[in-house]
Amino acid sequence: MEDQEMQLKVKRVTDKFTESMYVLANEPSVALYRLQEHVRRSLPELVQHKTDMQSWEEQSQGAIYSVEYACSAVKSMTNSSLYFKSIDGLLRQTISLKEQISNSQGRSLCDVTPSPSPLVPPTHPPSSAS
Repeated sequence: MEDQEMQLKVKRVTDKFTESMYVLANEPSVALYRLQEHVRRSLPELVQHKTDMQSWEEQSQGAIYSVEYACSAVKSMTNSSLYFKSIDGLLRQTISLKEQISNSQGRSLCDVTPSPSPLVPPTHPPSSAS
């Protein structure tokens, strides 16, 4: 009876050992198969996300360039106020000289009236419309 019991225990140990060896031998390949399966399923989605991100990056870079260009244009405009003030002063001087010339010509030639300047709006006497 002891011999039969011993054979049964040996058989159980051998079966368990064989099963363990089988699991150990096949486990890495099963894991690699699962990994390959996962990559095959998720890769197209990852590629799509990558292309979307690249597209968004290009659009963002374009928008950033546009904003930077607009900021530099605004800064240039604020720096140009000095030039506009100078132009305004020169135009006022020119209008004044033109009026002086027109007045002096009007005194020497009473029949000739000067044409109105396109830069100076015509002056109208105030109307008393009530």
